[in-house]
Amino acid sequence: MSQGVILYGPPASGKDTVTAALTDLSPRYAQFARLKVGSGKSSGYRMGTAEQLRELEAAGAVVYANSRYDNTYVIDRPGLDDAFEAGVPVVHLGQVAGIRALVDGYPADWSVVLLWCPREVTEQRSTGRGDSDTAARLVAWDATREDLDKHPGATWDLTVDTTAASPQDAARLIDQLLAQRAGVATA
Repeated sequence: MSQGVILYGPPASGKDTVTAALTDLSPRYAQFARLKVGSGKSSGYRMGTAEQLRELEAAGAVVYANSRYDNTYVIDRPGLDDAFEAGVPVVHLGQVAGIRALVDGYPADWSVVLLWCPREVTEQRSTGRGDSDTAARLVAWDATREDLDKHPGATWDLTVDTTAASPQDAARLIDQLLAQRAGVATA
C-alpha cells in the first residue's frame, strides 16, 4: 500500500519547514498542494474556483474541506491520486476531523505526525516571517488546542516538539517511521 504523511499542528508549528527538510532528505517526499478557493497566498496550493469545488463535490471527489482565513482548503481525490503517483505526499492539516476524513476516506498507509509548539512560539514565528494575519493564526492555534482537547483519543504515530527538534531531525524521524512501517531497516 502506498505511504503518505499527515503533519498535524497549529500554525507556525513547522509543517512547511519540516516538509522542506523531508524533500531535502529524499525527493520521494512532496507537499500535497491542496486546492485553495479564495485569495491570498498561492504558493503551495492549487488555486481553484467555487465552480471547481462544486464539480468536485458533485463527483464525490472531496475527501476533506475546511474554511479558515476566509478561504476554503480542499483535499481532493484527483489531487491525491496525482500526488501518490509522484511519490510520498505530505499533507498538512490543522483539524483532527481532517485527519479522520483522510485516513478513512483515502486508502493509503498514512503516518500521522503531531508537530507542536507553544502559542507564544507561533506568535514569534508568525511575526518573524512577516505574516500580516498573526492575530488570525493565534485564533487558529487556540482552535487547534481546543480540537486536541475535544479529541483526547487522537493518536499519533510520532510527536515532535519543534522547539526542541530541528527540522532535519524531525524529517529523519519521519523517514525512519515510514521505513519501519514498510518493514525496511533504517541506517
